[in-house]
Amino acid sequence: MKLTTLLNGLPVQVFGNTDIEITGIQFDSRKVTQGNLFVAQVGTTMDGHNFVDSCIAQGAVAIVISNPAYRREGVTTILASNTDYILGMMAHRWYGCPSEHLTLVGVTGTNGKTTIATLLYKLTRAMGKKAGLLSTVVNYIEDQAIPATHTTPDALELNHLLRQMVDAGCEYAFMEVSSHSIAQERIAGLAFNGAVFTNLTRDHIDYHKTFDNYRDTKKRLFDTLAKDAFAVTNVDDKNGLVMTQNTSATVRTYSTRTLADYKAAILEEGFEGMLLNINSQEVFVPLVGRFNTSNILAIYGTALCLGFDKTDVLRVLSTLTAVNGRFETISSPKGWTAIVDYAHTPDAVDNVIQTINEIRKGRLITVVGCGGNRDKGKRPMMAQIAKRGSDQLILTSDNPRDEEPTDILRDMAAGLTEDELHQTLIIEDRASAIQTACTLAQTGDVILVAGKGHEDYQIIKGVKHHFDDHEVVRKFI
Repeated sequence: MKLTTLLNGLPVQVFGNTDIEITGIQFDSRKVTQGNLFVAQVGTTMDGHNFVDSCIAQGAVAIVISNPAYRREGVTTILASNTDYILGMMAHRWYGCPSEHLTLVGVTGTNGKTTIATLLYKLTRAMGKKAGLLSTVVNYIEDQAIPATHTTPDALELNHLLRQMVDAGCEYAFMEVSSHSIAQERIAGLAFNGAVFTNLTRDHIDYHKTFDNYRDTKKRLFDTLAKDAFAVTNVDDKNGLVMTQNTSATVRTYSTRTLADYKAAILEEGFEGMLLNINSQEVFVPLVGRFNTSNILAIYGTALCLGFDKTDVLRVLSTLTAVNGRFETISSPKGWTAIVDYAHTPDAVDNVIQTINEIRKGRLITVVGCGGNRDKGKRPMMAQIAKRGSDQLILTSDNPRDEEPTDILRDMAAGLTEDELHQTLIIEDRASAIQTACTLAQTGDVILVAGKGHEDYQIIKGVKHHFDDHEVVRKFI
């Protein structure tokens, strides 16, 4: 593709010839080959500008930079104030603007993104439509599973996946849109037909620095929606209408507590599912909890905005099961139940514990930890919430990454009183912590294993080791 085509109309300053053929776009200097264009991004730990010269030596014929000091003779240099945005736009063009050939729906918020995006994908396919999915757990092109490495892939991989969906005949695509992907312009250029807001609680403050920055980053997805798009928002969350206050899209609301376009109430509930009243229609869904009632409403509302028949939507909703690592139940022959859940924020842990406490007959034993190299402020909050709602709390390791697990556990323990600490077990090894919970459990008890959900690894000192909460529980059983 000609460089001129890639740059057309973008806010850049060009030095050199743009009437040249580009053989590929790269932001990873290690992947640069002859004829490539290299985009120098400034990350949190590395600066791509430091690799400009090595990329030119490897055959790059054009470079995109934000620092004028790295302008080089002999190659076309594109100067931009935001190289992330330029990469996103060029990636979209490189793959033939694939989002414009799909009905693309983005789901953003702190909790619920995976469940909503995944079940929308399943619902759409159950309606006889071809669809793709981009999620934290796994990506799908129709029924072809592709491993996921990020909540939202980088701009090149994202557009490549969307292109594959188009080529496979997909009509719809559903994707989780993380705050990182918005801030880093990975979704630049994408044409969203709709967006869903789930909720907003404390998360990623280590990256965004303040809650307001985090909120405003999420809001950008709705600010950029076209007039013919739709926005489905949760008005049970105080930020629900904040998200849509500047959007041009048609706004639809959902709630379990107040007036809204889509409303629901729980009529009956057990670990096998819930009987709901949705807009005066009763439906049983094999999901549990008020948080999942909100998720179901978001799915229901989005499906109607997409033009699906209400009766068909309700019928399919009654068949949709939990997503991997989201309130997954494992039953023991001894009469206790283990629940594996991805809850890794204070609000998510609180929601899951509240749901269990509304249903359980025995005690609740909670196993929970916090990730390393992430927001330290939520660690004592997580311990407080887990202790308040549980009969027995076991603090353990999650993904310590580059931190010492003992330091993370000390931060969590700081949220407990001296008396609470005496009643709490602190077991650094996660497998031992889960096994201890299983040993303590009696008939009717519930064990909540929170934090990792679908993940099948632990990152310790930068090394990824195989670890799966489900496997540990099942092996004990």
